[in-house]
Amino acid sequence: MKLHILGAAGSGVTTLGQSLATKLDLKYFDSDDYFWLKTETPFTQRRNPKERNQLILNDISESENWILGGSIIHWGDDIFPDFNLIIFLYLPKEIRIERLIQREFERYGEIIYSDPIRSKQFNDFLTWASDYDDQTGLANRTLNAHNNWLDHVKNPILKISGNLSMNEKIDLVLEKLAITK
Repeated sequence: MKLHILGAAGSGVTTLGQSLATKLDLKYFDSDDYFWLKTETPFTQRRNPKERNQLILNDISESENWILGGSIIHWGDDIFPDFNLIIFLYLPKEIRIERLIQREFERYGEIIYSDPIRSKQFNDFLTWASDYDDQTGLANRTLNAHNNWLDHVKNPILKISGNLSMNEKIDLVLEKLAITK
């Protein structure tokens, strides 16, 4: 079983992916671990796309069943095998941004407000994440881009919209996969 979960930052992709991975006893891969280099200030240096793609290919080839979380819409058409299911999560911007503010503070603490460089990075991130729905050109990962990508994939798709509980989301996925609880 190969599942792919995508959505805007703050929509719950990682949380759902990790929860499903635990429930189904699958390996979970997060696209951010491949897209970004590990740096002292996280999420500031992109990995070379060829290296990124080779790393993810190596990892997913080691397991028959897995879940991949995160957007991969511009990674290339021949990188991933067919997915058994693509799960698209959508939440309104207000809920996502509130989640992101809380998450970033829990991860990094006061530095996102007190250090000028980290504060700018935090505010730029929130501006970028806010643009997901508005598509003013700040982000290349937008609702429109995701919908266009979904319109062209041949894999089954489950769209989950709204602020559902984790159990509700898992039930929808299992129902779509025809797995009994």
